[in-house]
Amino acid sequence: MNLNKILLFSTFIPVSFFSLSNIGETGKHILEMEKINADTGMNIVADGATPNLVSSQFSFTEGPAVDKHGNVFFTDQPNDKIWKYDTKGELSVFLEKTGRSNGMYFDKKGNLITAADENNQLWSIGADKKVTVILDNFEGKRFNGPNDLWIDKKGGIFFTDPYYQRPYWQRKKPELADERLYYLPKGKKQALVVDSNLVRPNGIVGSADGKDLFVADIDDNKIYKYEINKNGTLSNRVLFAPMGSDGMTLDNKGNLYLTGKGVTVFDSEGKRILNIPLPGWTANVCFAGANRDVLFITANKSVYTLQMNVKGIK
Repeated sequence: MNLNKILLFSTFIPVSFFSLSNIGETGKHILEMEKINADTGMNIVADGATPNLVSSQFSFTEGPAVDKHGNVFFTDQPNDKIWKYDTKGELSVFLEKTGRSNGMYFDKKGNLITAADENNQLWSIGADKKVTVILDNFEGKRFNGPNDLWIDKKGGIFFTDPYYQRPYWQRKKPELADERLYYLPKGKKQALVVDSNLVRPNGIVGSADGKDLFVADIDDNKIYKYEINKNGTLSNRVLFAPMGSDGMTLDNKGNLYLTGKGVTVFDSEGKRILNIPLPGWTANVCFAGANRDVLFITANKSVYTLQMNVKGIK
């Protein structure tokens, strides 16, 4: 996410929404729900549930990733920290000096794989907090700044590489000509370009069966859906939604959750069914908790939870 231009993403078509009416001292939003489809938009959220403010002690929150137990790890990128929010609702710092990690995802071995854009790398962070650099260049040139990633069932990593000028970089322009979508096959040292026809790729997530990939072209206000081939290449790109997104997630009903101006939900057919507004820029989202039925939202300086009737995919 571009921290300097978080208001650029402004083209949202009005949809039915939770209307924000007050923020109480308890940290819970008092919301009035409106919905497009009573059978989908309203029923995916637990009855009477509203977004709960967990904390606003951060500078800018991003990259939530859930481990096999349902604990969430997320970044406070300006402060270069990864935080843990456990299933008991406790917050703690997991790691400092994170390479300015942004998007994150757990692999099958429990390593936290991160898009560490301080030096334009992909990292693997073990449970013991040992850091291994997985990838740091494409054909000898620095990446623009790996932003978000998703890991397939074979252990291959799809990741987006937009160029957002960072204040902690000495360079002032990219070494690569395009802002691309890449795939790193498991065990390989060279990434493959799987789509270079994008304006500014950002959020990314794959389907539960591993057959489809969703990618946000945030500056072109589009979500694309691809078929994933056996070798990690992509085919049959189609426009899924006329809206961009920062981070994204899917639930077990096939609904896609987009971020930016709150959380906007599209059903499996690409129909908008719900919007959950939150203060400031909503950067990312995932499902958390022991039952994966808590929506965890990173929004500007804060993190929120929302009890759901649906669950995240594993």
